[in-house]
Amino acid sequence: MTEDSQRNFRSVYYEKVGFRGVEEKKSLEILLKDDRLDIEKLCTFSQRFPLPSMYRALVWKVLLGILPPHHESHAQVMMYRKEQYSDVLHALKVIRFVSDATPQVEVFLRMYQLESGKLPRSPSFPLEPEDEVFLAIAKAMEEMVEDSVDCYWIIRCFVNQLNSKYRDSLPQLPKAFEQYLNLEDSRLLSHLKTCSAVSKLPYDLWFKRCFAGVWDKVVSGSCKILVFVAVEILLTFKIKVMALNSAEKITKFLENIPQDSSDAIVSKAIDLWHKHCGTPVHSA
Repeated sequence: MTEDSQRNFRSVYYEKVGFRGVEEKKSLEILLKDDRLDIEKLCTFSQRFPLPSMYRALVWKVLLGILPPHHESHAQVMMYRKEQYSDVLHALKVIRFVSDATPQVEVFLRMYQLESGKLPRSPSFPLEPEDEVFLAIAKAMEEMVEDSVDCYWIIRCFVNQLNSKYRDSLPQLPKAFEQYLNLEDSRLLSHLKTCSAVSKLPYDLWFKRCFAGVWDKVVSGSCKILVFVAVEILLTFKIKVMALNSAEKITKFLENIPQDSSDAIVSKAIDLWHKHCGTPVHSA
């Protein structure tokens, strides 16, 4: 048996007995031992494999520019990040925009607003749509990243990436969604068109608030993965959607899909993404 086939056999075996990603975890650990982290290789790894939870925050901080590639600078840079976090939080408490009783995700929002020059004149002002998007991302991120300082910086830079790097790409995603859904199931797309539902689908929910299960891919450079999650949602609930005969009913259902199906949808969406866009080549 060749080295590659042995590796493939081991990977399949590990996956069957519940140790999926053992080989990949070893590859990532090798990448993280480099004195100067290779951003390109970390991006490629993140595009191809799910990041182990124990390394996710570190990899995200490096890919989002919160930490530099050089290991020896990490402690000092994070000290500066913590000081900035404390200064901003203190300022908000002084002007009584937040208190110790304020929910953490709302604290993150007010910090972000203050730093970006968008803090409203009063905490009682209604939230803007972009604030709701921020809170949705923050709530999901809070469940994945324990440390408050890390969590805030990752949310801040992730939202900035969506608003800058992907600003021109995000409006194109609904058209791409239609294209790939047509390739996967033209009959389902025809039904949506017959019901005049295509333009009324919850694109903001899908493409602006993203899907936490594919954030590894978004952080590492691909917002197109979001298209395939949306396509897979339609494919997964095809029978239900085909039975609905109005745009309003279809949209309402898609805005409230069962949460327990999300892991399976994300897994199949990544397979679809690789099917249509290829698999990034990774070299450790």
